[in-house]
Amino acid sequence: MKQYSSHLLMVRPSSFRMNEQTAVNNYFQSDSDLGPEAIVQEARVKFDAMVTALRGARVEVVVFDEPEGSDTPDALFPNNWISMHADKRVALYPMYAENRREERREEVLDLLEKEGFQIEEIVDYTSAEEEGFFLEGTGSMILDHINRIAYCALSERADEELFIEFCEDFEYTPCTFNAYQSVNDKRLQIYHTNVMMCVADRYAVVCLECIDDTSERKQLKKQLKDSGKTIVAITEDQMHQFAGNMLQVGDQDGNPLLVMSNTAYNSLRPDQLRLLESFNPIIHAELNLIEQCGGGSARCMMAEIFLPKA
Repeated sequence: MKQYSSHLLMVRPSSFRMNEQTAVNNYFQSDSDLGPEAIVQEARVKFDAMVTALRGARVEVVVFDEPEGSDTPDALFPNNWISMHADKRVALYPMYAENRREERREEVLDLLEKEGFQIEEIVDYTSAEEEGFFLEGTGSMILDHINRIAYCALSERADEELFIEFCEDFEYTPCTFNAYQSVNDKRLQIYHTNVMMCVADRYAVVCLECIDDTSERKQLKKQLKDSGKTIVAITEDQMHQFAGNMLQVGDQDGNPLLVMSNTAYNSLRPDQLRLLESFNPIIHAELNLIEQCGGGSARCMMAEIFLPKA
């Protein structure tokens, strides 16, 4: 099993804006001075440029167009509602915001099958929404596929029992912790693990400063080191610049690449960049408006397709 995939699912937005339903616990979001149409237009331009950059690096991208007339402002972050696995299973996840639940579309699965990907089983966790429990896919969980370890910063959007259930179903060893960020002089829970952590094949980018409990911090460091990862530690300030929101992907020859935003790239020190580039080349894209209004960055825009092709 490889850590990274050479196939990605991305959703081209038609109704992107700052989502008022997610802003209550996503402290990375803020509104734009642009009008609604200008925001969507700008988001599409940045989305298309990122897809072009990925395809230029020989990464296969399957693009699903969010239908016109939708009211799914976060549709361009598909990794929260779906994960696609090498054993031909697809998992569907319960979403915190009601308007994000509409992102789960049968047409996406139809498109994947049309592209030749094999789906044999749907593992559906979405009924947990009725009880008020959530687990937002690979936003809430960081999966080390090689060592079968799943990392999760617990939050309103990452329920521990659901996370354990996922780990049992998909055979991952769970590793949970609590992660916080400073917001107006308060320490508040980070909404998604993938803003403070990225696990690649031979390294992990992680904001250890976010883990206030020293024993939890030590445990996480030990787990990463024991699984053979070089730790690339980022600061909380760098995390606020989306330096934790990265994803390692593969080109068509199986060579690894690291994808991030310009914001994240520009926040990194020369020594950090040198270390990351010693493992793989870096692709970075300008995603400022998407980061501002959506509170998510490059990693959130890519759902990895590990499904085998027919």
